[in-house]
Amino acid sequence: MKLTSIALAAALSLTAGASLAQPAPAPAPGAHQHMMMREHMDPAQMAERHAQHLRDALQLRPDQEPALKALIAAMQPPPGAMDRMRGEHEAMGKLTTPQRLDRMQAMMAEHQSRFAQHADAIKRFYAQLSPTQQKAFDAMPMMGHGMMGGHGMMGEGMKGHGMKDHEMGHRMHGAMPGAPGAPPAPLAH
Repeated sequence: MKLTSIALAAALSLTAGASLAQPAPAPAPGAHQHMMMREHMDPAQMAERHAQHLRDALQLRPDQEPALKALIAAMQPPPGAMDRMRGEHEAMGKLTTPQRLDRMQAMMAEHQSRFAQHADAIKRFYAQLSPTQQKAFDAMPMMGHGMMGGHGMMGEGMKGHGMKDHEMGHRMHGAMPGAPGAPPAPLAH
């Protein structure tokens, strides 16, 4: 009896271990292509798609169109933001650690300032909505960094495809030593 219990426990643990070791399922066909397409989509096109999504989902009235246009305009990235980001990525590799930390702190302050501007714009738009529209807006997936050039709201169907802040940091500055997938930290002598 005891031997049977041990054999059963061993078989169960082997089965459980094997099931956990299975590779993750492949992404849905076309998912990667969908992500690549979004990365190359014109920011103006993305903004218009997002505006149309808000018009449809919230059933905006014609008198609310100026508030929507103000929101979309406020969510646009600054001109040349992508080029500046690429340049900063290259420059970060040439800086010392203290210089990189100072630059990262300045970038965080810049992001915080843009977030405050975006939050104010969203609040102004929200104030123009009826209570029913506000409820619908509250139920929408909201703040993400994958829409309108990387600094805005995520529309329906945009969930999970944008680069999040933590991903941006790892891609821009390299993974932190000891992080999964990062090279091991050098040993102190």
